[in-house]
Amino acid sequence: MAKRKEEIGKGLRALLSSIDSAPENTVQKEEAVRELTYNISEIPLEYIKTNPFQPRKSFDDQELLELAQSIKSMGLVQPITVRRIDDKTFQVISGERRMRASKLAGLDTIPCYIRLADDQGMLEMALVENIQRSDLNAVEIAISYQRLIEECDLSHEKLAERVGKDRSTITNYTRLLKLPPVIQAGLKSREISMGHARALITIEDPSVQLDMFKKIVDGKLSVRATEEMVKRSKSPTGKAMDPLRKSAEDLEVQRIRDRLSHLFGSKVDIQRSIKGKGKFIIHFRSDDQFNAILDQMEQ
Repeated sequence: MAKRKEEIGKGLRALLSSIDSAPENTVQKEEAVRELTYNISEIPLEYIKTNPFQPRKSFDDQELLELAQSIKSMGLVQPITVRRIDDKTFQVISGERRMRASKLAGLDTIPCYIRLADDQGMLEMALVENIQRSDLNAVEIAISYQRLIEECDLSHEKLAERVGKDRSTITNYTRLLKLPPVIQAGLKSREISMGHARALITIEDPSVQLDMFKKIVDGKLSVRATEEMVKRSKSPTGKAMDPLRKSAEDLEVQRIRDRLSHLFGSKVDIQRSIKGKGKFIIHFRSDDQFNAILDQMEQ
């Protein structure tokens, strides 16, 4: 294995040294960088160091063991990305979890993409990869966005381009960090959703936000009920209907609508205003159905 490592090292050193020795902006340097960027190299794990800019600070032990077992059986499907520090030292840009699991699996080498990046470039790439994970909660995404804005000196527009999102999406997430810590914790634990949080963020008074947060959790309010509660709190009278009562009324209206739909054999809508005014809408698809509804109403 030592001979194999030395062969790998020689091949990498030859390619990397061509970059160091090439004058700036030469074809030789561009080709070497392109080769490193897109080709996969097997690098000894002992040569690879962790990334001090890694946004993710904790790794689930059980998940690492499961990934290690998968790597033992199937090999590492997705290479990690590293940058060179010197001839025998590389630093992880993205893929630290895969690297840790590969060590647990007993691998000596690991497939890598080699990138050229300074410290800010490393941070940016690590954060962008972190954002693209599917298991992040809204607060973790917001923190990563904020770090990219502050530490990489990116505007909302530039960040939106980097991560392939609309500018409004970036703004919506970063605003979550203005919520009280208790509400952020509820968002992280998924007691409330992003929709609930976006409604609460429009309220300026933190004490009111906290009061509404409690009502959302206790009453298991939907996003729509939360939006109504927030809307009513901003009304000129300042008298917001209790969201629990509003939710109960919605359920009763639903039951009435279902009964009428069953009675007439057709879709029925009920529209009600805040003051209680409204109307029934009975849908029909043909003259026969229309006449059947009339007959039912005359009984």
